[in-house]
Amino acid sequence: MRDSNIVVGVDIGTSKIATVIGQINEDTTNILGVSEVQSKGIRKGQIVDIEEAAGAINSSLDQAERMAGYSIDRIYVSISGVHIEGQNSKGIVAVSQPESEIAETDVDRVLEAAGAISIPSTRSIIHVLPKTYTVDGESGIKDPIGMTGVRLEVDTHIISANATSVKNIQRVLETEAGVAINSLVFSGIGSSYSVLTETEQELGVVLVDIGAGITSICVFIDGALCYSSVIPIGARHITNDLAIGLRISLESAEKIKLYLSQKLNTKSKQKTSEASDATDELDLSDLRLVEDIKKVSKKTLVDGIIKPRLNELFTMIGLELKKSGYGTQTPAGLVITGGGAKTVGAQESAKRMLSMPVRTGTPHGITGLIDDVEDPSFATSIGLLLFGKDFKTKEKAGFLDGMLNIPSPKMLLSITSKLKKLLKSFKI
Repeated sequence: MRDSNIVVGVDIGTSKIATVIGQINEDTTNILGVSEVQSKGIRKGQIVDIEEAAGAINSSLDQAERMAGYSIDRIYVSISGVHIEGQNSKGIVAVSQPESEIAETDVDRVLEAAGAISIPSTRSIIHVLPKTYTVDGESGIKDPIGMTGVRLEVDTHIISANATSVKNIQRVLETEAGVAINSLVFSGIGSSYSVLTETEQELGVVLVDIGAGITSICVFIDGALCYSSVIPIGARHITNDLAIGLRISLESAEKIKLYLSQKLNTKSKQKTSEASDATDELDLSDLRLVEDIKKVSKKTLVDGIIKPRLNELFTMIGLELKKSGYGTQTPAGLVITGGGAKTVGAQESAKRMLSMPVRTGTPHGITGLIDDVEDPSFATSIGLLLFGKDFKTKEKAGFLDGMLNIPSPKMLLSITSKLKKLLKSFKI
């Protein structure tokens, strides 16, 4: 097993830190190690306590290392939060050798030109993603390398993040955990790699990643990302509503939500008799809640508490689609993923509020230890592996995904981080 074939993805979420180690091949990605640890020091996708976040991330890395038998030194890590912003930009350059073919260096230069936008010093560009190229006025080109022309243009989608949030992630991972960052990846883009098909992206599709504290939205048209945004509502808001409505703790509310979603989603996939669905009471005795609640009305939970919050979430998503201007160009419909996608009634609410086809996205294209990760909640972490597979190809070509304000991955593994990693391995 060569180290060059190993990719590690770390999804830093509001509710959990998920680390996945995979071996990438030409056809598949083989999962070698998986870990899931409860988040600490993270709120709405952002690090709010360096020490607590470092402890949770270290624990997740250690568990994955033990399972895979591999020492982690480089990772692909997700970044999310309401501070994430997307905008479209255009770049234009003259081809360096007009009598010859357009080279990779010309593509790099035009992407740099597109990324040279005026942004505040408090923000960092994390992605410059090409949509289409134009060569001498001929538009709609996906890959201009090898073509002949004198003027090269590109339409891009640029994603930027709060510079403080970026630095906090770098500090926690490089200084505290002793691992280098190959690339910071917007969580919505990461999820798209694992749950969307090429056909969906070409036709036009909306990806909605429902996390615990936030929901990420990505709109793909003609195979390229055209719009991205983040809204400050997630699955934890449903938990809060249940806790308030039933007058119970957040821990008990989370247990009830997961139990209800699992029970009703399983029933919807199976043919059950009318008699079995006739009763409205949900038996909670198996959960052994501290409040000693034994039974509760399913109708009260689903129709009275969960559905209104889901309707609010998808109404806000609809407003974002209207704002984007791409709402009518997505015939492939909506793909919902993330842990919140498993909430009972999520698909029905999305169909009702947005009037488009809806499906739940689960990671695909993986082998190995897939029992735990074939789940919407692992969409981002698995997507980071697939992103890393694509990134390695681009890195060899000299293009680093437009990470203009972030140091090159080859410079990140400093002597300090190596020593930190070595010292961590001797801890008892």
